[in-house]
Amino acid sequence: VQLVESGGGLVQAGGSLRLSCTASGSFFSVNAMAWYRQAPGKQRELVASITSGGGSTNYADSVKGRFTISRDNAKNTMYLQMNSLKPEDTAVYYCNALVSGGSSSRWYWGQGTLVTVPS
Repeated sequence: VQLVESGGGLVQAGGSLRLSCTASGSFFSVNAMAWYRQAPGKQRELVASITSGGGSTNYADSVKGRFTISRDNAKNTMYLQMNSLKPEDTAVYYCNALVSGGSSSRWYWGQGTLVTVPS
């Protein structure tokens, strides 16, 4: 199973980006998914999460009202729409997903995509 993120880049403060994370490989289903981020010199933190059906979402206080997590299960893809970006949003953003295959489930990580918002 592979998780591949895309959509990162350099954007000015106040701008927007949309990140994508696509799961590929051999598996039965992709269950809960989440976005994490890690800024230089800081610990990785949860940004947003979404349940398997997309009916429930959760956000870090720092991004509430600015970021929106969503998913398209037909494409095994999760998105993070990021609006009103701030310099403190600068980080490597990681996709995290609970994937079921056979009789077991485990969490997978993507390789990360860099988002830079200059001050």
